[in-house]
Amino acid sequence: MLDPATSNGSRKSEMTLTFLGCGNLGIAILGGVLAALTEARNNPNQTQSSSEDLPSQTPTKFIACVRRSAKRIQDTVVAFPDFPVKVLQNDNVTGVREGDVIILGCKQYMIKDLLDVPGMREALKGKLLITILAGVPEKQIEDMLYPDDSTPVDERCRVVRALPNTAAFVRESMTVIGTPNPPLPDELNKVVNWIFTRIGRVVHLPSSNMDACTALAGSSPAFFALAIEGVTDGAVAMGMPRADAQLMAAQAMKGAADLILNGEHPAILKEKVSSPGGCTIGGLLVLEENAVRGSYARSIREATVVASQLGQGVKNVNGFIAVIRKSYLLFLEERPYFQRNGYETMGIEYPES
Repeated sequence: MLDPATSNGSRKSEMTLTFLGCGNLGIAILGGVLAALTEARNNPNQTQSSSEDLPSQTPTKFIACVRRSAKRIQDTVVAFPDFPVKVLQNDNVTGVREGDVIILGCKQYMIKDLLDVPGMREALKGKLLITILAGVPEKQIEDMLYPDDSTPVDERCRVVRALPNTAAFVRESMTVIGTPNPPLPDELNKVVNWIFTRIGRVVHLPSSNMDACTALAGSSPAFFALAIEGVTDGAVAMGMPRADAQLMAAQAMKGAADLILNGEHPAILKEKVSSPGGCTIGGLLVLEENAVRGSYARSIREATVVASQLGQGVKNVNGFIAVIRKSYLLFLEERPYFQRNGYETMGIEYPES
């Protein structure tokens, strides 16, 4: 496998990072990396963390491959003129061919069609492909690209799975990187770490944990946003202006998170704030009576189950609904007298005899 900063064995002067599909999360990652690079260029004397093991070369050029309008990407990158971003519409093979490291960020149902495009396998040869797709193991992508053993290992790309979240745009992502088997070469591992530490924190976990990580790191910002909405509504009901209430709620959550990240155990933090007979313990009892703790736990369990189904190639519905749909079709096969109405309900043309 080639070094990501080389082409045909000779070192390139610049490394190009290509986004193969650049939706909300791709734009967040791109914006976060560009912000980090711009900050480093504007503050050249700022020292890197002594514990950070940097790669020999990092991306300085970027390509975003999209199907539709490029306006959202252009609106994002206009603030970072020092680092060129080429936007390609419906020209994925060119984007991959010109890139050194590829981030795969398309919709799950699009993967096979995207990877089956003529020339794609050749364009990926010897490159690092980072998938950020929820519910799609790296082995599934490898099997799509190389369905048999006829392709030599040195002519394949290397696939690694990473799960960032939407906070990448403000460089506060929690990214989980799946431990590949066999391990990545040291230089490739440094490149992956460099990309995702530009946009937040990184942890490495076995691939078997990735669906739960999708729920915990990827989905939980929405769950926490719901909590902020709830306490904000309560404050508004008690007469506070909504904007002030939302600011206070968000800052309080951020402060609690910072305390926990600095070593405070959640239970100890809760205990410290709960004075005997005080307002905090009164509010906590209401939350416990309404099973908020258990509801949060179940939300992660349910989201994990759905995440495990997302790679099944179903468009516009999540994996859990896909399972229900499949079961319903089996039900209809056994009950012909229900078929016409059942098919129409699901938007399927009824096969006239």
